[in-house]
Amino acid sequence: MDDKLMLMIPGPTPVPEQVLRALAKHPIGHRSGDFAKIMAEVTEGLKWLHQTQNDVLILASSGTGAMEAGIINFLSPGDRVLVGCNGKFSERWAQVCDVYGLATERITAEWGKPLDPEQFRAALEADTDKQIKAVIVTHSETSTGVLNDLETINRYVKAHGQALIMVDAVTSLGATSVPIDAWGLDVVASGSQKGFMLPPGLGFVAVSSKAWQAYTTAKLPRFYLDLGKYRKEAAKNSHPFTPPVNMFFAMQVALKMMQTEGLENIFARHQRHMNATRAAVKALNLPLFAADHASSPAITAVAPVSVDAEQIRSILRKRFDIAMAGGQDQLKGKIFRIGHLGFVSDRDILTAISALEAALQELNYEGASVGAGVAAAAKVLAS
Repeated sequence: MDDKLMLMIPGPTPVPEQVLRALAKHPIGHRSGDFAKIMAEVTEGLKWLHQTQNDVLILASSGTGAMEAGIINFLSPGDRVLVGCNGKFSERWAQVCDVYGLATERITAEWGKPLDPEQFRAALEADTDKQIKAVIVTHSETSTGVLNDLETINRYVKAHGQALIMVDAVTSLGATSVPIDAWGLDVVASGSQKGFMLPPGLGFVAVSSKAWQAYTTAKLPRFYLDLGKYRKEAAKNSHPFTPPVNMFFAMQVALKMMQTEGLENIFARHQRHMNATRAAVKALNLPLFAADHASSPAITAVAPVSVDAEQIRSILRKRFDIAMAGGQDQLKGKIFRIGHLGFVSDRDILTAISALEAALQELNYEGASVGAGVAAAAKVLAS
């Protein structure tokens, strides 16, 4: 049947009908007074979602563009940076730093394991000359389903006193609490196609006053991604370049939906869906890739042993029109990933788990009794 695709991947994520309808409106001029009113409204909504009074700047980019902007606007060639690497996307930020000639030091953990905050503490405390200019952390590592301990790492950065804390919050913003002002986070990047319930196309960068001070002396090249330009125009409820106007219509609607639900309810829903998904996977005797204490509310990675991950994904897509994500790089063919962030409901979780059970039956999997996964998920969702 056409038009029944169900996205259970970590991005793009499902988009509500009313958001899709907003996308279909006729564009308006991006230098008009009407657009300025929308710009003002969505900027306030973004500050609410980011839990900050700092600037939240809007780029026409993916999350990668937002993260690159967050790095290059506040650093100079040769600056020493610490980058936590425990998955594909955290390693990408180290590669970006390498490209721009930064003195990149990687603090690593095995894929599927969380970063060790004590390694950051040791490196920061040893930096008595205050040469470390930034610490870059991926909060929710999309490739593995691991949630890193940003709060503790940030506390060690704050004790250092000089370094900026830069955060990839692409799959954590809108799925779990990222209290920017309360924690004093300096640069936080995210993208529209995750917890924002929007299609791909917009990147967001929240910037602290401390980071803006670093901006004044930063010497890395920048033009389109020069955040100073975005800040200047945002103060006038405008944009330095031609923005995707219809995405702003959509963002206006999505933010209103999120404000109606409320931050705490949004975070509780994502936690409930993570718990239900993990309970179902355990009941099916399928190994989880990330430990319970370091699991992301946005995505659950599963590492099956006696059945093939790609065969599971293929059956889900062909038989049930449900898309789940595969593994990346060295994890390709070894894991599959269930996205449960953004516009996802309890019904979606139960549907995905029941289809997963049907796929396992088709593959003659004998590791669990029929219905065990759905029963486990239903129990969590009903509690």
